Amino acid sequence: MSRAMLAKVHIARKELALDEVAYRAVLMSATGKASAKDCSERELNAALAEFRRLGWQPKGGPTKKSDKLHVRKVFAIWGDLGRSGALANASREALRAFVKRQTDVADPEWLTAAQANLVTEALKAMQRRHASKGAA
Repeated sequence: MSRAMLAKVHIARKELALDEVAYRAVLMSATGKASAKDCSERELNAALAEFRRLGWQPKGGPTKKSDKLHVRKVFAIWGDLGRSGALANASREALRAFVKRQTDVADPEWLTAAQANLVTEALKAMQRRHASKGAA
């Protein structure tokens, strides 16, 4: 049993809003066991299949990092701004909207090096403004 599979089972339970009794009943019917921790990999797959049958739809995994350094720099600065509290919304969708406003390009992945430089400089200016507010 992998920790990732166990985590998926718990995520499915949470997203389906199953209470303890309903969760244990689903596990018992799918695996014959009352605890996901006691299940094998095959049994966890059976439990996940049952959760899917009940309507759970797993979200996609983590997005792959860009192979373009200028794009990764944009994401890195955006992440720093988000962690510092400078952004009200640090989501990828918010970054896309910011990039669209700055360059009229719909996704950071499609930026040329020159366009990414414009975005990077705008983000650095935001960092400076946020830092000066914190110092004041």
